[in-house]
This record gives sequence, structure tokens and C-alpha cells, in this order.
Amino acid sequence: MEELLRVGVLASTHGVHGEVKVYPTTDSLERFRSLKETVLLTSRGEKRPLSVEGVKFFKQFAILKFAGIDTIEEVQKYRGCDLMVTRENAQPLAEGEYYIGDLLGLSVLADTGETLGTLTDVLQTGANDVYVVKRPGGRELLLPVIKECILDVDLEKGQVTAHLMEGLLDL
Repeated sequence: MEELLRVGVLASTHGVHGEVKVYPTTDSLERFRSLKETVLLTSRGEKRPLSVEGVKFFKQFAILKFAGIDTIEEVQKYRGCDLMVTRENAQPLAEGEYYIGDLLGLSVLADTGETLGTLTDVLQTGANDVYVVKRPGGRELLLPVIKECILDVDLEKGQVTAHLMEGLLDL
């Protein structure tokens, strides 16, 4: 499991005092209200710890002010970089919820025992998530994350058990 979880991407500067617009990659924009400590993954692959000094919102963006970054020039160089949190600072999950990063790479098995492939992506559609499974041979299988289809997710075993509803293999 990943130690750091992505909560956003630094999209652009905001004003001249070092504030930055963050495009959220988390379910809730509100999670930024309680965010105090973050880690910035720089374009060079460095991990820079940052303390959040201020938070406000504009449209779909969180606007953050980091301690020690006080000019537009200082924050501009981090545009496009990922904003991460440690697992300890991550939002707690309800039962049956998982961090997407923990799901990627899991083996997906049918309830018949057949290996379906590897979970490579999670599409968030609004109604329900959809697991993207890369099948042997390269084709993709889309599995809706509903109780009739996804029977079990076992992170310790590294596998998802799914029931193949009629027609799913035909898509």
C-alpha cells in the first residue's frame, strides 16, 4: 500500500502572495478545510513537506496558502505537481470504501475461479464507480462497483472477487 495518497494537483497561482489553486483528486472538496500538513511531490521527484496556513474555495478549486511560500514566483515552479497526504492525515474511510491507489494492481477473479485480469483504473461515474480490468490479451473489462457484481475486495490477498453479470464480457 502506498504511504502517500494524492488529494490534488497544483493547477495555477492565485494572487501574488503565494496562494495556489488546487484541483482536488479526492471525493470531497471539504476535506481541505481540515488539512494541516501535506507533502508536495516536485517535478524532480522530491517530497517537500508543507504546512497549510490558509484554505478557501473558488468554484471547483481549493485555494491553499502554504507556510513559507509567500510569492507568486515561489509557488509557480510547483504548478502541475501532486499534493499528497500521509495515511495518518487521510480522511477515514467507511466500511467497504478503499483508496484507489490500494486497488490498482489487484488481481480480479470471477466467482467461478477464473482469472479475469488486473485492476488498472477506477472510473468515478457519479452513480457508482467502475473497475477497469485489463484482461489477458490486452482487452479491457468494465465492472460496475455494485453489490451484485463486486462480491469481495481483499487487500491482504491482493484480489477482487466479482460475479460476471450477463453481457459484461460482450462489451
